Amino acid sequence: AVAVMAAEALSRVPDVQIDGDGVFKYVLVRVRGAGAPAKDVVRGYGWAEYHADLFERTAEELARHGLSCECLGGGRVSHRPEERKIHVYGYSVGFGRADHAVTTEKLKAKYPDYEITWADEGY
Repeated sequence: AVAVMAAEALSRVPDVQIDGDGVFKYVLVRVRGAGAPAKDVVRGYGWAEYHADLFERTAEELARHGLSCECLGGGRVSHRPEERKIHVYGYSVGFGRADHAVTTEKLKAKYPDYEITWADEGY
């Protein structure tokens, strides 16, 4: 029963939550529920001064649903909705560089009509 509940809670966690516009930091987070398979999610917001702010907020939200998580790394997102473009780049000093290819695939699923690119360069 615990695994079923964990799987349900996990399925309700959005794969991608990012700001609708601008340049901001993001983290790639692996979410786990008891006995359920893990899934990776992307979180990026302009209010966050540090990658750790994003991760802590995400961890708190997930904990309320009985889910645990770890940060796989971070970077930056440039979201230009008027051009339908997203660019993923850079790294987190504290968490290291996220796998931007994974992040890009997640973003493509949420924004199928966008041109989404990534690069390891930049901060």
